[in-house]
Amino acid sequence: MALAEGIKRGTVELLVLTLLSKEDMYGYQLSQELTVRSNGLYTLAESSMYPTLYRLVEKGYITDRQQKAGKRRMRVYYHLEDIGKNYLDSIRKEYCQISQGIFYILGINSIKTLKEGIIEPSEENSSLDKEKCSAPSHKN
Repeated sequence: MALAEGIKRGTVELLVLTLLSKEDMYGYQLSQELTVRSNGLYTLAESSMYPTLYRLVEKGYITDRQQKAGKRRMRVYYHLEDIGKNYLDSIRKEYCQISQGIFYILGINSIKTLKEGIIEPSEENSSLDKEKCSAPSHKN
């Protein structure tokens, strides 16, 4: 579990900015979209996301605006700014390079391999035995 939490902390900015690159969203919507678009494999409580949103606003990567939702409720929508798009491009490239290196080390050579959780030995590292990765259990 500690690894999953560390990965979430390290990727939440990337994923939130990616979602905001498609459309403006409010906090609960962002949280739900993360879950839906990851097929339930990546969940993040709203309360865990807000510090990241506030930090991104402080840095000028995103802006926030209040919009009335219903008679009395206000929603805070977040919008990706141009400087945030540049930052997203940068961290996306960095994430992909790091992930690619990790996949090479683990012997994950294809998306199919990744989905099936099978580690295949690569030519460079033939000492890896073909084995199954333990898949996370999901509660429905």
